[in-house]
Amino acid sequence: MALTIATWNINSVRLRIGNLARLAQELAPDVICLQETKTPDEFFPREAVAALGYKHMLIHGMKGYNGVAIVSRLPLTETRNQSWCEREDCRHIVAGLPGGIELHNLYVPAGGDEPDPEANPKFAHKLQFLDQVSNYFAGEKARKKTMILVGDLNVAPLENDVWSHKQLLDVVSHTPVEVEKLTRLQARGGFVDAVRHFIPPAERLYTWWSYRARDWAASDRGRRLDHVWVSPALQSRLKKTAVHRQARDWKQASDHVPVLIRIGG
Repeated sequence: MALTIATWNINSVRLRIGNLARLAQELAPDVICLQETKTPDEFFPREAVAALGYKHMLIHGMKGYNGVAIVSRLPLTETRNQSWCEREDCRHIVAGLPGGIELHNLYVPAGGDEPDPEANPKFAHKLQFLDQVSNYFAGEKARKKTMILVGDLNVAPLENDVWSHKQLLDVVSHTPVEVEKLTRLQARGGFVDAVRHFIPPAERLYTWWSYRARDWAASDRGRRLDHVWVSPALQSRLKKTAVHRQARDWKQASDHVPVLIRIGG
């Protein structure tokens, strides 16, 4: 069956429910995976989301920060939460989709500002998180599962995933140790980078632009932090990708933009 999935760090689903409605109208994905929903489950805007046509939901949130959700026009099966680093911080949920596909929505820790695990516990946590998730997906690959992994992975792995490779080598999200760990995670899970399947690595590609920029589009100092990966069994069925850059100009915009992938029947 044909399937269209969007992933988006929405940076507060309650604040940006209007933007979620606009995403549903403009891109019409079958499934939307959200990160940084920033709300406990009881306050998630279920009725508003269902009114958009997404009646099937898997929600795992907490007050003020983090939080992930999958909202879908299609039934979700075998839903569950995953926890890492002995924390319950709402960063990973899993749902089955029609066709035997297992969908993972993941929000990797940002890691703070200092790329030194000795001096910065947040960065140490990020590296540990990536290691644990890498081990997990190696096991899932061994079980020959057909998977899609989406989310804000908070690492821009390729040189053209950032506005300046040289200037960002010591900036969290593009440091060599983070890139090595994310690349290892991808390899151990056997994943194909679905977006770069269509957009060659030689082309610049960003999904995040800082709020600090006076004019984000003019400076265009972006990073590709949001990703879609698929199992090799799905690679031949990849039909289209889109980075919805114009969403960065929406009213009360998130600093991330939606990324969409379409898989054919």
